[in-house]
Amino acid sequence: MPAAETSPSARERELVEAAYAYVLEHGIGDLSLRPLASAIGSSPRVLLFLFDSKEGLVRRLLARAREDELGWLAAAGPRAELTSPDHAVRVIWGWLSAAEHAPLLRLWVEAYGRSLVDPSGPWAGFAEATVTDWLRLLESTGADAAARTLALAGLRGLLLDLLATGDLARIGAALEMLAVRLSGTVEP
Repeated sequence: MPAAETSPSARERELVEAAYAYVLEHGIGDLSLRPLASAIGSSPRVLLFLFDSKEGLVRRLLARAREDELGWLAAAGPRAELTSPDHAVRVIWGWLSAAEHAPLLRLWVEAYGRSLVDPSGPWAGFAEATVTDWLRLLESTGADAAARTLALAGLRGLLLDLLATGDLARIGAALEMLAVRLSGTVEP
């Protein structure tokens, strides 16, 4: 009989939030337990006890990052009433391009890339799960699979460009071109 899952203790939740804040600032790819533990007022031994391993901690931190992403996705569809693919990319871009989301999105890019390179580690399935999540949101627009894929690929590419260059004006103009293409209208 499998052991009953217990909910995390207050201390475990506190450490997850502190570790999450730490990886948002410092990244997760080269995470080392000793500096992390020191920064969050814990010890490597406590972290290993609570999360079983460094991989267990990384999995929990990736789950925490997805909680933020999925929370927005759950609210975005109904709140924004994504009525068409072009409207959806504009609404989603508004969230992606907000400066306060840059740390989460850098973490997302790092985890996405690592899941492609190390699909058996704690990153396993991260990229595929996020693609599925975003395509599900875009499905609410009524767009076909090709249009949803184009919208997602465009947003992902523009996000990478924004994180690399910070050139919001140029990338915003490209986003508008993508939205026009998705609307089915042709520019003169």
